[in-house]
Amino acid sequence: MLSFISAKEAAEKWNISQRRVSVLCSENRIDGAMMVGNMWIIPSTSEKPIDKRTVRYEREHAISLKPFVKWVGGKSQLIDELENTLPTENDKMLTKYCEPMVGGGALLFNVLSKHHFEELYISDINAELINAYQAIKNNVDNLIQNLREMQMMFLPMDENGRKFYYYSIRDKFNNTQLNEITAIEKATYFIYLNKTCFNGLYRVNRKGQFNVPMGAYKKPIICDEENLRNIHRALQNVTIVCGDYSLSTQFIDEDTFVYIDPPYRPLSDTSAFTSYNADIFDDNEQIRLAKFIDKINSSGAKIVLSNSDPKNVNSEDTFFDELYKAYNIKRVSATRMINSKAEARGKINELLICN
Repeated sequence: MLSFISAKEAAEKWNISQRRVSVLCSENRIDGAMMVGNMWIIPSTSEKPIDKRTVRYEREHAISLKPFVKWVGGKSQLIDELENTLPTENDKMLTKYCEPMVGGGALLFNVLSKHHFEELYISDINAELINAYQAIKNNVDNLIQNLREMQMMFLPMDENGRKFYYYSIRDKFNNTQLNEITAIEKATYFIYLNKTCFNGLYRVNRKGQFNVPMGAYKKPIICDEENLRNIHRALQNVTIVCGDYSLSTQFIDEDTFVYIDPPYRPLSDTSAFTSYNADIFDDNEQIRLAKFIDKINSSGAKIVLSNSDPKNVNSEDTFFDELYKAYNIKRVSATRMINSKAEARGKINELLICN
């Protein structure tokens, strides 16, 4: 008896987006596929159709990538929704990818794993984060050696030993100025602290000093050598910039896919995890970002923006609905991951705003 799988299962099996599977079904590219209700089902024995757009890329770049740091607001759980916004074979061919507030880079690494863009540009205002990206791109061997040594020292320690080691590294990180000479050292500290601190937070005080306490992980993976080497190879064609998102204007044109993931507008006074740097990304900054999006929209670029949904806590709060009323606003379900109490974590809506 012939068995069937869902479009989602086929997407996971073939390592492509669910949207791409649906397009292939609608184009009659998958024998035996049929629509049941509002979803496609596919014979479980079906082979992935040859996609002329990606076949060259898959042959040359078939690697698995994941973010090398944990990051507040990381988009790993929304990858399916975000991937559905990427251009398909039937859309206008876009040759450039831009992520000017890259953070942990969940979508970036998904794109580098599965899609082909001729030019890629990423940036962030967080100098330590960008230094880590650059260290992986340009000096991965030394970085891996340093992280491997730290992992070998840290894991066998008891709790008191780990605390002493963690806070000594945190002090070194805060007291070492970032420059060409210290770049690898600071990237090593940055990744180590990210892997061992509480909830993978990156938070600084008004002086710009990293102040997150140690986490309680039993066996943190401080040195993921295989992933770091894969990222190193994938980043060779990526321009990496430390600076404000507005600098990307010179890169963005009508051939560009732009994804912007700013520090989220807090859902409450106690959830203001926007201090990735010493400056707060407040409502005035959200308005400045909206003006930037209007500007690049006029260039013809394809734009996707994500943010928190104020209506989660106040149904009358229309801040983003008004700010982006000229765009398409979609509310998608996500899980609130950052809270000191597990019971306070749960499903909320987030916004995907597209032109």
